[in-house]
Amino acid sequence: MARGRVLVVGDVMLDRYWYGAVDRISPEAPVPVVRITREEERSGGAANVAYNVITLGAQSSLLTVVGDDEASHKLEALVFGTGIRAYFGRDPDLKTTVKLRVIGRQQQLLRLDFENTPKTEVLASQSATFAKLLPEHDVVLFSDYGKGGLAHVGGMIAQARAAGKPILIDPKGTDYSRYKHASIITPNRSELQHVIGPWQDEVELQTKCENLRRELVLEAVLLTRAEEGMTLFDTEGPLHVRAQAREVFDVTGAGDTVIATMATLLAAGLSMRQALPMANRAGGLVVGKFGTATVSYQELFA
Repeated sequence: MARGRVLVVGDVMLDRYWYGAVDRISPEAPVPVVRITREEERSGGAANVAYNVITLGAQSSLLTVVGDDEASHKLEALVFGTGIRAYFGRDPDLKTTVKLRVIGRQQQLLRLDFENTPKTEVLASQSATFAKLLPEHDVVLFSDYGKGGLAHVGGMIAQARAAGKPILIDPKGTDYSRYKHASIITPNRSELQHVIGPWQDEVELQTKCENLRRELVLEAVLLTRAEEGMTLFDTEGPLHVRAQAREVFDVTGAGDTVIATMATLLAAGLSMRQALPMANRAGGLVVGKFGTATVSYQELFA
């Protein structure tokens, strides 16, 4: 795993947490008053995916687009402090995505999102950087959060496929056609239902996933199913693993950990079917932690 090299491309964000005491209700409106006592910042989105690769003991590069604002410099400092090789394209007109969560009494009370969409010109320049980085990596992982950072994903998938690299995608939105020819996509239940519609039973689900896999020319679809575990749909049929979470504290970033673990194990030479149980275990471990978190090599193989 230490020799594995994963190139993560996608939307990054700064996760801010404001913790406070809730002692009274506001006299102005029926809402709690939170007296902030502590603040914390973590890297989120594709940056959290890359950090998960690092904590598992592999090597990771991060290719993304950010603004030229206070949040971007905070995020850059967090990323560089982890050992990730970061390649930040900067757009002065872009507002770096920030998710601010207000926490009181051990639960999330409110989330505020600050964001806009990057210019095409900046994304095009990142495509050139992608072409330079591609030969140096074993696996390519696209982390799509729908923030506009993967407008050119189709062209990058074609380059990675031509180079013979496994391509993993954490998808977003309802148009999966732009992920055509990837190796594997990892939607959750809600995301997949928006694309293939609801299903009545496992037989219908298998049929719909197989149709999607053939339509997009994918090697596999990995459906993450929360408390139901995960199911891999590939040419050999469905492979299901049960959820391993002992206690679900926070599901934030669980998908990041699952796909990062899959990518890391593929980079280490395992097949998707061999990697699936460990990715499932990693997801079970990370939901027991608060906020965007990671799983270490020691935890995964304990």
